[in-house]
Parts: sequence; structure tokens; C-alpha cells
Amino acid sequence: MGIANQSRANNAEDAWLDAAYAVLTESGVEAVKIMPLAKRLGLTRSGFYWHFRDRDALLEAMIRRWEDRNTGNLVARCEAYAENICEALFNLFDCWLDDEMFDSRLDLAIRNWARNDPALQARLDRADQRRKDGVKGLFLRFGFEPSEAEVRALTVIYTQIGYISMQEPDSRAERFARVPGYIEVFTGRKPARSDIARFMTRYRDMAS
Repeated sequence: MGIANQSRANNAEDAWLDAAYAVLTESGVEAVKIMPLAKRLGLTRSGFYWHFRDRDALLEAMIRRWEDRNTGNLVARCEAYAENICEALFNLFDCWLDDEMFDSRLDLAIRNWARNDPALQARLDRADQRRKDGVKGLFLRFGFEPSEAEVRALTVIYTQIGYISMQEPDSRAERFARVPGYIEVFTGRKPARSDIARFMTRYRDMAS
């Protein structure tokens, strides 16, 4: 297959995935069906089978997207370079301020779906453990005792899960204004002005 044809195929596959994502986050996994997706996209049902073996294959691709985007990015941010624990937490907070890095709507949809799907629940449990280990490792890196690192990591993770589940309607400006306070609560240390400034510089346009 030529590069142009491969690109078109990838774009078409992404279109099916994007449509499935929209339905999943709006109405739940039971609403993700091939024929309604085809109508939504203005495509034929047969076109679906050029990209996916069946509905289960589409759902598996959606789960992999979630694993790569949410868990993968979260762990990567935990491992990013930082000079101190506050900067390390600011790095992690990128996940929850940048929708391209961590998709809260998809995370909530996966959690709701997993309640009635034991196999997915097992994958969710593994993903949550990876996240907990990643955040705990972040605290360990900066000298926290293992027991304290674990408690602080769980506090970070459970707070964010609760935040996502409650679907808090705060504005971006409110969210950014609270971040330094969260950092102090989670670490027990007040972030330096230089740490706050570096963080805010990354989001100068988004924070207003």
C-alpha cells in the first residue's frame, strides 16, 4: 500500500474510532454499534470491515487508545525530569490540564463500562496500579519514606478519580488558580514562586 493510501486508511480508521469515542462518552458502551456509527459518519456498514474485524475489535482499539493516552501519559509525566517534588507534581498535573495528554471523559466512560465487564475491570485495575506505582515512585524519588509515598500517591490518585467522577464544572481559570494549593496539600511543601512561574508559562494562553 502506498503512503497516500495508507494515510487515507489510517484517517478512515481514526474516524470510526472518533465516532465510537463520541458515542461511548455520551451514551455508554451499549450504544456503540456499527450501523449507527456508519450513519453518523455518512459511510456504509461494509466500510467498517476494511478497518475492524468486528465490533469487539473496535472496542479493543478504543481500550488501547485509553491505555496509551491516559495511563501511558500519566506514567511518563511521573518520570519526567524535575528539580524538586513540587515541580514533579506540576509535571503530573499536566495530565489533568491538557486534554490531549489525558482524556477525563474517556476515563470516566471506561470506568462506567468496566462495572459490567469483568475483563475490562481487570485491565482497569492493572492500569490503576500502574498509575499508583508511578505516582508513588515520584515521591520516592524525592526522599519520601515508602509508607508516606504510598499514602500521598493514593491521595493524588483518588482525588483525581473523584474529581473526574463528579464532573466538576469549574472554569479553566479556577482550575489553574487552585493548582499551587493542591501541590502544597499533596506534597506538604509550599511550591517556590519559580516553580509556579515555570508551570504557568506552559499554560499562559489556557489559564486566562
